[in-house]
Amino acid sequence: MSEYKGAIVTGSSRGIGSVTAQLLAEQGIGVVVNYRAKAPRANKVVAGIEEKGGKAVPVGADLTTAEGPQALVDAAVEHFGSLDVLVLNASGGMETSMGEDYALRLNRDAQVAMLTAALPKMSEGGRVVFVTSHQAHFINQVETMDAYDAVARSKRAGEDALRAMIPQLSEKNIDFVVVSGDMIEGTITATLLNRVEPGAIEARREAAGKLYTVEEFGAEVAKMVFADVPTGHTELVGGAGDFLEQSEQ
Repeated sequence: MSEYKGAIVTGSSRGIGSVTAQLLAEQGIGVVVNYRAKAPRANKVVAGIEEKGGKAVPVGADLTTAEGPQALVDAAVEHFGSLDVLVLNASGGMETSMGEDYALRLNRDAQVAMLTAALPKMSEGGRVVFVTSHQAHFINQVETMDAYDAVARSKRAGEDALRAMIPQLSEKNIDFVVVSGDMIEGTITATLLNRVEPGAIEARREAAGKLYTVEEFGAEVAKMVFADVPTGHTELVGGAGDFLEQSEQ
């Protein structure tokens, strides 16, 4: 079992975040299951964790608001006694109803706000994991689909802003790790992209050789919470071969 006691997984009422939260709970970690609007989904994830003997609490919080990040931090400390792990999984920007600058507000500003709120309460020796995509991680070297370009750039801006906080994290011996994956089968982003650019998923599957499912990628994210890697490490899930080739040209 893990020495970590409490974790926050942002955007964990479904998808990759939900899988990650469940796997961390299986390691004996209490998990704050975060949702923005869909409480029943989060409650279902928590119930599933508790049925297996794990500990979890659902917390509704919009990370783009001033009070959202602090609500998650307070819940972790109150329910589990400490905050040791922060998984920054929540992201988006493909939605057209949230305003023009939503991608940047969510993928950069809210990520920094979440870590800034968490840092004073995080335990020495804790870990922060930022979840991203190869399309975003390599956006400065490799072009992506037009429909995803703004989101990819906002996620890379978020990664850069978080990396700039590594010196602050190191003062408390907290590691920062990036987990980057290809397009994930079954995620909202992949579905939306395929709608905008039919054949997008098939093209990525062909280029990558294999696309991970939500369950497979969530397992990789959870694994990196415990992996023996240096701070600042980027885990390229699936290898990212064609991205690396293109970025070297």
